[in-house]
Amino acid sequence: MNAVVIAVCLMLGLSLARINVVIALTISALAAGLVGGLDISATIDAFNQGLGGGAKIALSYAMLGAFAVSLSYSGLPDVIANALVKRVGGSEDHSGWVKSGLILVLVAMAVSSQNILPIHIAFIPILVPPLLMLMSQLQVDRRLIACVLTFGLVTTYMILPVGFGAIFLNDILLANLIDNGLQAQASDVPNAMLLPAAGMILGLLIAIFISYRAPRQYEIKQSQATKAKAEINQKGVIAALVAILVTLGVQLYTDSMIFGALMGFIVLNLSGALKHVESQELMVKGVAMMAMIGFIMIAAAGFAAVVKATGEVQTLVSSIADTIGDNKALAAFLMLLVGLLITMGIGSSFSTIPIIATIYVPLAATFGFSAAATIALVGTAAALGDAGSPASDSTLGPTAGLNADGQHDHIRDSVIPTFVHFNLPLLVFGWAAALVL
Repeated sequence: MNAVVIAVCLMLGLSLARINVVIALTISALAAGLVGGLDISATIDAFNQGLGGGAKIALSYAMLGAFAVSLSYSGLPDVIANALVKRVGGSEDHSGWVKSGLILVLVAMAVSSQNILPIHIAFIPILVPPLLMLMSQLQVDRRLIACVLTFGLVTTYMILPVGFGAIFLNDILLANLIDNGLQAQASDVPNAMLLPAAGMILGLLIAIFISYRAPRQYEIKQSQATKAKAEINQKGVIAALVAILVTLGVQLYTDSMIFGALMGFIVLNLSGALKHVESQELMVKGVAMMAMIGFIMIAAAGFAAVVKATGEVQTLVSSIADTIGDNKALAAFLMLLVGLLITMGIGSSFSTIPIIATIYVPLAATFGFSAAATIALVGTAAALGDAGSPASDSTLGPTAGLNADGQHDHIRDSVIPTFVHFNLPLLVFGWAAALVL
C-alpha cells in the first residue's frame, strides 16, 4: 500500500486514540519514510530539515498568543461578552435571538480575521473564552461553534482574494497552476471556487439546523461568572482598540504577523492599561496558550517533508491515473480524494498546493478538464482536509478557545464535526465543479 495512505491513516488512528497530535505526526512521519523506501537515517534527516518550515508559523502563533492574552486583560473581550450576556437577561424568550446573534458575530469575526483584520485564529482565544459562560447558559453545543469558526476561516480564503485569500488564491494556487503550464488569470480563480464553497455553506446550514440544534449541558465555571461581572477598564478598552489598529497597520505594511502582533503587544504595554499585569507574565501565558498549536505545525512541516522525500505522492497519483482509464468522473473524484489524504496529514491547504499542482495540472489536461475545472480540482483538493485535520490551525484555533474551561475535546468536538460537515459536502461540490465547469 502507498506510504502516504498508510501514514495519514496511522496519524488519524493515533489521534482518535487520544495520542497527542505531535506524537502522532512524528510516528506517522517515521512510518511514511520507512514504508516509502527511506532508511531510518534519511527519514530522520528529512523530518529534521522540514521542522524549520514550521518555525515561522510557530513564532507567529507565539506572538499572536501574547497579544491575545494582553487583549484579554484589557477588558475589550469582556465588553463584547457582557453586552451579549445582558441581552439574555435571564429570560428564555430572547435566548434564541441571542444564540443567532452569537453565531452571526462569530462568523463575521472569523471572516474578518482573514481579510479586514488579518490576524487569522488569534481572535479566537481573545473573544471566545469570555463567551463560554454565555454559551453554557444558552446550552449551545460547542461542536456547532467549532463548525462556525472553521467555516469562516476556510471558506473565506477559498473565494475572497483579500488578505489570506489573496495569498491562497493568487500567490499560491494561481502561481503554481501557471508554473505548471495552465493558462489562467487572477479573475478566473475565485469564480472557479464558488461552487466548491457552496458545499461549505451547505455543511454549515446542516450543522446549525440539524446536527447541533439540540441543547447540550456544560458546567458553568465559577471563574467565568466572576470574570463576567468584573468592572470594565475603559482605558484598557481604548488601548486595546488602538493596539488592534496598530497590529493591522503593521501587518499590512510588513506582511508579517510576527511584527504586527509584536507592535500590538508593545502598544498595550506602553499604554499603562495593563499595569496590574507584568509583561513577562503576559508573554509566558500567551506562548503557553498557543504553544501546542505551534508544536503541531512544526511537526506537520516535518511530516510533509518526509512525505515529499519519499516521492510517494507522485506514485499515488500515477497509480490512480493508470487504473482510471478514460473515466473523467472517476478521475476527478480520486484526485480530490488524494488531496484530502494529503491535507489531512500535513494540516495545511496552503502547503498542499505545491505538492499536487505539479502532478494534477498535466493529469487534468490529459483527461480534458477545462482551465476552470482544473482550478476547482486543485483548489478543492487543497482545501479538503483543512477542516477536519487534527494538525490544521482551522481546528486547533477553535479548540484553543472552546476548551479554555476544559470541556471541549479537540478530536471529538472539533476535528470529527468539521470533517463530517465540511469535507464531505466539499468533496461532492468540488467533484461537481470539475465536471460542469
